[in-house]
Amino acid sequence: MGNRVMLFLATNIALMALVSVVMSVLGAVFGIETDGVIGLIILSAVIGMGGSFASLAMSKWIAKRATGAHVIEQPRNDAEKWLVETTHRLADEAGIGRPEVAIYDSPDLNAFATGAKRDNALVAVSTGLVQSMRPNEVEAVLAHEVSHIANGDMVTLTLIQGVLNAAVFFIARVLGQIIDRNVFGNRDGGRGFGYYGIVIALQIALGFLASMVVMSFSRRREYRADAGGASLTSNEDMAQALERLRGGVAPNARTQLPEQVSAMGIRGSSPTGIRALLMSHPPIDDRIAALRAG
Repeated sequence: MGNRVMLFLATNIALMALVSVVMSVLGAVFGIETDGVIGLIILSAVIGMGGSFASLAMSKWIAKRATGAHVIEQPRNDAEKWLVETTHRLADEAGIGRPEVAIYDSPDLNAFATGAKRDNALVAVSTGLVQSMRPNEVEAVLAHEVSHIANGDMVTLTLIQGVLNAAVFFIARVLGQIIDRNVFGNRDGGRGFGYYGIVIALQIALGFLASMVVMSFSRRREYRADAGGASLTSNEDMAQALERLRGGVAPNARTQLPEQVSAMGIRGSSPTGIRALLMSHPPIDDRIAALRAG
């Protein structure tokens, strides 16, 4: 946690330096008053939305690099052939373009889907999942991931994240100016260390609240993908797959999905305390109960 905080602070200091340069360029080239509200709104939108959509555009590349996933272009065995054929059949039934199908080496039972477009996505499964689960359970997992793509979950989550990023960026700077002027008496329009310290503190606090909102949506989308997976297979197959996933927690954290793609996986972690507010997935027991109640 300490390393993440230091990385966050370093990133914000670098970001604010970049913002100062961007403000100067916008003011000089386009005549935008970046110290005013309109200029700050424009800058917030560019940085907030731009960063999120850049991540989405690179999501397939990032996921492949992070997991070492091998895209199955020419199946090397019957298992890979079955994975590709089953995923493509489910995609056809869901009315989306056939995604790339990949497999990555990990004993952890997991799978994920990502991509900026419904017709150009990626579905990847772990070797542990393929080797440990029955075909009907693997098919249900693939159906869950295909449903994420069909629902446009990656784009929707990116939009929500981008809007909240922009809001955090904007609000932190507006409140920073107000506090800097009225508490520290800095009324000459300059930007001292006090202002930047306030902005960083506000971004940490507001960023935490924004993450709670994003993760709340992420949990809801898992229920929707479970329901979509059940509609493509059956409620019982989907519930059985989740039961198997519940017992498939890798004993070594290094074998689990890397942090860059952990929120994309079908099975998330189960933190306790305040960290539970940032869970990307609901508890598997709750998901199974929702399926069987429906």
